[in-house]
This record gives sequence, C-alpha cells and structure tokens, in this order.
Amino acid sequence: MIRGALAAVLALLSLPAPAFGQEVADRAAVLAREEFRRGVQSYNRFGFNEAILSLEKALSHKPSEPLLLEWLGRAYYRSGIEDTALRQWQSALSFYEPTGAEGLLVSSRIETVRNRRSLYPELDENERYVESGRYPGKNGEIVLYRQPTAILAESDGSVWVVAYGSNELVRIGPNGIIRDRVRGPLNGFDRPYDVARAADGRLFVSEYKGDRISVLDANGKWLSNIGERGRGAGQFIGPQNLTVDQEGYLYAVDFGNRRVCKFGSDGEFVLSFGGKDGAFAGLRAPTGIAALGGQVFVADAATNRIVRFDRSGNYLGVLAEGAFRYPESLRFDADGRLVVADTSRVLLVDPATSAVRELGSLGNAQVRIVGADVDANGNIVVANFAAGEVSVMARMDDLASGLFVQIERVVADKFPEIIVELRVQDRRRRPVVGLGELNFMLSEGGRPVAEQEFLGAGYLSRKADIAILMERSIGASALASDLSAAAVDIAGGADRVAALVSAGEQPVMERLGSAARIAEAARGSAALYGPRWKFDLGLRLAATELLPGEKKRAVFFVTTGSLGERAFERYGLAELASYLANNGIAFYAAVVGNGRADRELEYLCSQTGGMVLRAFRDEGLAPIVRALRDKPSSTYALKYVSSLPTDFGRAYLPVEAEAYILDRSGRDATGYFPPLE
Repeated sequence: MIRGALAAVLALLSLPAPAFGQEVADRAAVLAREEFRRGVQSYNRFGFNEAILSLEKALSHKPSEPLLLEWLGRAYYRSGIEDTALRQWQSALSFYEPTGAEGLLVSSRIETVRNRRSLYPELDENERYVESGRYPGKNGEIVLYRQPTAILAESDGSVWVVAYGSNELVRIGPNGIIRDRVRGPLNGFDRPYDVARAADGRLFVSEYKGDRISVLDANGKWLSNIGERGRGAGQFIGPQNLTVDQEGYLYAVDFGNRRVCKFGSDGEFVLSFGGKDGAFAGLRAPTGIAALGGQVFVADAATNRIVRFDRSGNYLGVLAEGAFRYPESLRFDADGRLVVADTSRVLLVDPATSAVRELGSLGNAQVRIVGADVDANGNIVVANFAAGEVSVMARMDDLASGLFVQIERVVADKFPEIIVELRVQDRRRRPVVGLGELNFMLSEGGRPVAEQEFLGAGYLSRKADIAILMERSIGASALASDLSAAAVDIAGGADRVAALVSAGEQPVMERLGSAARIAEAARGSAALYGPRWKFDLGLRLAATELLPGEKKRAVFFVTTGSLGERAFERYGLAELASYLANNGIAFYAAVVGNGRADRELEYLCSQTGGMVLRAFRDEGLAPIVRALRDKPSSTYALKYVSSLPTDFGRAYLPVEAEAYILDRSGRDATGYFPPLE
C-alpha cells in the first residue's frame, strides 16, 4: 500500500505544471461558480440584494459570461432597479446570436420592460381590437349553447354567457371550455336575456318570455323570482338588460312597457321611469342600461342615442347620439367608460366628454353583437347572436407581442421533485388569469419534463397578506391616536398582517400579536417620531416581508399625506414603484387628518393597482382590505420530476416554461442548483 501511494505521488509530480494564466483562469472559474450558486439560491429565497452582491462578485471573476449577466438583470429587476436590469440584459444580448433562442428571449424581455405602461385591464384610447378567438356554439353536430345575448365577465378570467336560444347560462373559461351550466328554476328559464351580479355575489337573470327576473346565488342555484307579466308596478312585458348600482339597487329595462324598473336588493319594487317627462319624449325602444356615480345610462335603439337619468328616474339629458346604428348592451370598463354593443361593432363612450369611438368590429357574414364586456385579461368578449357564438377581441399589439412569462422562483429542496413558480402577464404588466394545466409546458434543456402537475393559481386564492407602514413624521405625532385607529381598522379586514413597520429615522419592525398590541405598536412611542423619518426604507422593509407569503398582497401606508423632503434619499420613486409592481404588491395610502395625499403617493397607487383612501370613511378601511381577495393575480405554480444528472449537486440545471392561451404565447428560461450531495 505504501509502495502504491508513493508511485501515485511520483506520477503526480511528473505531470506538467499548468501555465500561470491557466491556473488563474481555473481559479476564477471556481470562484465565479461559487458566487453564482450563492446568488441563485439567494434569489430563490427572495434575497434580491444578497443575490445582486453575489452575482456582481461572480461577474468580477467572469466578466464575459452572459448567463451571469442575465441573472444579475433578473435580480435588479425584482429589486425594482429596472434601468440597471436593462443594461445587464443588453450586455448579455451582445454575447448571444440575435436570432438564437437565448437572444430572442432576452430581446423580448428588454422590449417588454421598456415599453409597458400600465397595470390592470383597461381599454386603450388609441388601440384597435381584432378578433383573436371564438367560443363556438356548436362542436360538429353537438350543440353547446344557442343564440348568446349577454356577457358578464368574472375575476377569474371566465365569462357568463346568457344563451337565449337554449334557455341557460353557461360559464366559459379563457380556453373556451364550458365550466358550468345553469338552467334556472325547476321549470327552467324562459328565454333568458341578460345577467347582472350584486355585491353579495347573487346573480339576476332577466327572462324575456317569462316576464320576470330570476335570482340565483353566487354558484347559480335558483333562489326566487322578481316580477310577473303586466303593466303595473313591478311588472314586465319582455324584460331585457339589467344593471346594479353602487348602492345595490337593481334596474331592469322593461322593453314592452318602454320603461326602466328599479328594485331594492331584496327584490322590492321602488319605482319606474323613462316615460314622457317635460321636454323628454320618453323611451321608445330601451335596450342597454348601466349605472355608475349616481347616474343611470339607457340606450334607446329607436332613437340611436344614450340618455341619462339620476337614480330617482329624473331625466338628465342625452349623453351621445348620431354615432350609433342600433345600440344594445351597455357595460362600464374599469375606467368608468361605457362599452356599447352596436350591430357589428363595439364602441367606447366617455361619459365625461360624450366622445364616441369604435374599438373594433366583426367581419363575419352573420353578425349581430347583442352584448359585450371586458374580461379580466383586458379582452372584449362579445355575444354574436346571429352567428350563435361568442367572439374574443384582443388588442392588435397584444396579438403581435404575446405573453410576458417570468419564472420567479424554483424550489429544489426535495430534488428530483421541482416546484416552479411563475407569473404570466401581458406586455403591459397586466395579469393574465384563468390559466390551468392545459396552458403550460415545462421542459429541461428543450425536452418535456416528467410528471408535470399543476399545483394552483394565485387568482383562485381567497387569502391575502398585508403589511402596515406607519408615518413617523413630527406632524404625524399629533395624530398618533388617529394613526392607531386606522391601523386597527386595516388589520381588522386582513387575513394576516405580515408586518407593521415604523418608518422612523431607522425603520423598525414592530412586534405584533393581539389587536391591542397592534394598536399600541401603530401609535408608537414619542422617540419614533422625528424630522428624519425614512419613507423609502420603511416601504422597502414592509414590502420585503410580504414576498414569502400569499400572492395577493399589499402595503397599507397610514399617513398624513405629506412625505416630506427626505422620502426618497435611498430609493427613488420609480424604483419603489417597480419593486412593488414587479413583485405583485399593491400600495394603498390611508390618509388621516385633513391633509391631501402627495402626488408621489398617488403615483405609487396608480402603478401598483392600489388607491388613496381617507382613513375615516363611513364604511371604514376593512372592506378595502377584504377586497384584496378578489384582485387578479397572475402567479402560477407547477411541479415536475427532474431527470437531469446533478454532478453531486454542483450542476446548474436548466428549466424552461411556456404559457399558451388562444393565439397568444410566451416563454421564459432559467435554471437552479440542486442540493449538494
């Protein structure tokens, strides 16, 4: 044994020594790999600052490695520093073949991050919508539904379709698959025409031939009827379109009686309106109806105009006329503009200016668009009664650019079982919801993975996490009791308060527990208040605490509304907005006292899907917090079993994800390190 060992040593000594440059290069490669591993692991633990430090060190050893540059760009992007992220990706692109898979992916990412403008689905003023897909009413000889008349969009990306010809409601998912069928009471619907949803989730369905309105629970179970045939109070002849106002009142177009009937949330008749009133000649053929901001808008197909009433039925005048052919359904978009179904076209009407413009049209031989609504993904979904099908209309640039897919995290703790968390958005950062197992394909180095399984989607979750950030300025100290009361109100509506942060000179995480402890922590001691309080550091700390939790999440900032001069010493306004938006965190500002929110706070809210609130609203803040459960979320989780060799945990293993919906798709590629063996 000694002889053999000696021979081995002699043999080793006889090998030629490496050149100095090669020895330095090998050491640099080893150090770069070690730092790269640390950076990837920190990133997957939401430690983006730590990831940046490790990846910068790795690049110092291997400055021309495009994979390191890509990862460094990812870490800067998730940290909210988008300008630097773009520079890293641009540097990585210089090492790739422009038309190769890596080059195209990085180019697409750069273009998307540069060009996107807004967050949630809205109808762009200058955009043209074209047909991107259909939900046919027939599959071969099998009838799926007949003669759709109305569309009601849901927050999960699906839509309720009222099928007049087959006497039912069908709920269709974004992939065009029917999820539910509702046929009403025991004897069935009698020519259903429109559907509206109440704040408590109940559905109201008008029945044109049945001369009544059916009331269903949130799942479509029939509960009761409203109305009967006749010309008296609360009676109908051919009820058509419906709407529910912000106070919960139901309005129904009574087509045969040329009027609108108003009911309480319990179905009790309140009043009817729309007849001749002074200079107003009365409704002649009322069709679409929509209510918002204390006004009720009614389309009159006989006079080709939209008229306005107050909630008591008093005539307020004409909103728009002369631009319509035969206006039917009315729906409000997220910005309070009317989406109008008008023969073969869908129009957009601004109630503030009366401006009318065409969003798009269908070129089918058989076209009569009776109903239209904007779905959760920003598409216009229309009921084409004449063709007996539903069409989906998308923005032209969305069809050209596809989806923005980001693999946000890879969990390899139980290798070979791998969990991939990813986010799917459109090119303007708006969430794409409603996807499932059929919409994803994972691969390793270009080969489909084994045992792919869909674990879940953020939009399906009914839980939300919040963090509360407390202003600690001198001015806020005089309102400490109000600050505390607002924080308690916010916490009362939350599933979980992940953190309460005092934004003092050195932001601190307060210890939480009971409601009394939250009130005490929110009030804060006198020592916490001062002129050098740090909004930016406090917001970063509060937001970071949310990253490992629920995918629906928000920071609530309790404030006097004034940020002071030191608000952005460490992090700029744009960086903070990007940090929140790129990690799916909404920002809300709850203003106490009589102050007005600074424009910077309004900007943060607008960029992240939050809002500025008065802390002491009549209804309180808790309902806003609870509403987070219904916000769209574009995060998804999938699992698979890896078949790649690990080199005892030292290998960097690739993973790719593709997402598809109708004619749109997107892709991302990244990797991970398995546990060391």
